[in-house]
Amino acid sequence: MIVEVFKTNVNEVEPSEILIRQLLDHFPESRVNFDLDDCDKILRVEAQAIIPEKIVEVLNANGYSCEVLL
Repeated sequence: MIVEVFKTNVNEVEPSEILIRQLLDHFPESRVNFDLDDCDKILRVEAQAIIPEKIVEVLNANGYSCEVLL
């Protein structure tokens, strides 16, 4: 399993749940969750294969910023 962590500006539960569903549409075999209590509003994706650019694209299309956290 690969784990990729992203910094976002998602700060509410309802939008995070919508984004998780959309990400699961693109990566159905993955585990996706947000840590909204973290200062970086962490998005964590765990999967066999991850395309970080697609994850950033999905969040950006919904009006949120997203970048790979190094």
